[in-house]
Amino acid sequence: MITFNVGPSKIYPEVRNYLTEAYDNHILSISHRSKEFDTFSQKCLELMHEKLQIPADYTILYTGSATESWEIIAQDIVSKSTVQFYNGEFGKKWFEYAHYIHPETIGYKYNESEEIKLNSYNIPSDIEMLGFTLNETSTGTKVSDKVIKEAKSTFPNALISIDTTSCLGGIAIDFKLFDIIYGSVQKCFGLPAGLGILILSPKAIEKAKTKNITGRYNSVLKMVDQIQKFQTNYTPNVLNIYLLSRVLAQITSISDINNLIKKRAADWYNFIPTLNGFYLHITNKEVQSDTVITVGASEENIIKIKKEAKIAGIELGSGYGSLKNTTFRIANFPAITDAEINQLKKFLSAI
Repeated sequence: MITFNVGPSKIYPEVRNYLTEAYDNHILSISHRSKEFDTFSQKCLELMHEKLQIPADYTILYTGSATESWEIIAQDIVSKSTVQFYNGEFGKKWFEYAHYIHPETIGYKYNESEEIKLNSYNIPSDIEMLGFTLNETSTGTKVSDKVIKEAKSTFPNALISIDTTSCLGGIAIDFKLFDIIYGSVQKCFGLPAGLGILILSPKAIEKAKTKNITGRYNSVLKMVDQIQKFQTNYTPNVLNIYLLSRVLAQITSISDINNLIKKRAADWYNFIPTLNGFYLHITNKEVQSDTVITVGASEENIIKIKKEAKIAGIELGSGYGSLKNTTFRIANFPAITDAEINQLKKFLSAI
């Protein structure tokens, strides 16, 4: 089965060998306080800085999932409230989590077919944090650097927080534009689910110090303290950290991956309109996601194409939330090969 599911998605074929390697080298049973763990954890962190071009003064933390970061950010970094922008289900859920912890949190839903117009919203000048979903997996949209740069210049004291779950490791990110970046490995890193990544700027860590929360299981300050020793304050997903270190060692630089993903995305956006009975859910090129292509059709056509794709040995990503019955999604992640893309295009052309 060839999978174009948007997450968990296709894993790199090399992961099979890395799993065997981990078993043979007793990685599955080592202590997370051992020298062996420290060694490949350090390598993993160094490779993330190198391959993803993360600034040296930014701190990378391991989490259980991207979702866990919603609570970490609200509990340990934000004191009172944030403004959260969303146009889809995952951005909305992030807002709802933040609002549960800080009821004064403001959520602004914007049109998925348009860029965010910051000056059209009532944003307090002293807002602590602005939250964006860089790539909204449910709708297949993205937020441009232009919007983020405007946010930073208009609200210089605010933290800029970003959800990168379905694009981290797939597109080049200017990390200096952000203070809080989170994601996970089951999409663009081509790995099994079960490991999240939280990246913090010095400004974000200083903000956490003003709250000084240390009693929680996933306290930022405890996590930052432990990561200086390449460890965690809880028992982590040791295997996935090892696998991430191995995948990071095999991939090229993010600039090369970025160019490949953007080229493939452009090809998809040119190809989909040629199909009968299907259309692009997002037509505005300024906000089209590079890593998740969302295709619309009637409910009847969606049911038909997913059924026939299964028979052909192809798994398509289902629509999500309110779009569940009228869209399917195509993952445009690095682990997917050109041959697999051509096979899907051939199948879609024959429908």
